[in-house]
Amino acid sequence: MPHDDATLPGSRDWRSTRTERLLLDAYGPGDLAALAALHADARVWGHYPRGRHTDVSRTAAMAAADAAWWRRDGLAPWSVRLADAGPGSPVVGRVGCSVPDGRPWWNLYYRLAPAVQGSGLAVEAARHALAAAHAVDPDRPVLAFLVEHNAGSRRTAEALGLRLVHRGPDQGNPDPDAVRLVFLDRDPTDAVRAAIDGLRV
Repeated sequence: MPHDDATLPGSRDWRSTRTERLLLDAYGPGDLAALAALHADARVWGHYPRGRHTDVSRTAAMAAADAAWWRRDGLAPWSVRLADAGPGSPVVGRVGCSVPDGRPWWNLYYRLAPAVQGSGLAVEAARHALAAAHAVDPDRPVLAFLVEHNAGSRRTAEALGLRLVHRGPDQGNPDPDAVRLVFLDRDPTDAVRAAIDGLRV
């Protein structure tokens, strides 16, 4: 049965969960090729071409980092599948929260294949990720950062109820005109704001 917001905090194992329309699972050994294809697709990196994976080793490193976060924190991004298609169906995205090393927040990540974009699935999966992060460590804020011209990503952050807490140059971006927006699920403390000010891509 799908979890709803009332039952989420009572759950402890987040490696396999679901929403109304999605199956969310920690990566299995068969997911790497699909995740590599997703992250190599130039269409999902239109607003940040530098992030595109041009070698499967980059995706493997990402998956290894996620596995380490699952072990350490009990939460990391999931492989996303359509519930109607069932377990073992094609991976259509990567969504979830993780704690990057040295950061005082959960980082919210959402990336879906072009074929399923525009259907509200990013918001559905990301809302579940927010609830999971709040259940696992409610004192740690949830942050999403994006470039200003990524209107779709901004709409998702706003639909989740996240607040814009920072707007400024996108440090480390090869485009000198790129502007970074940072959204948070609460008012930032001084320590969190200082960490946001020093954030580089």
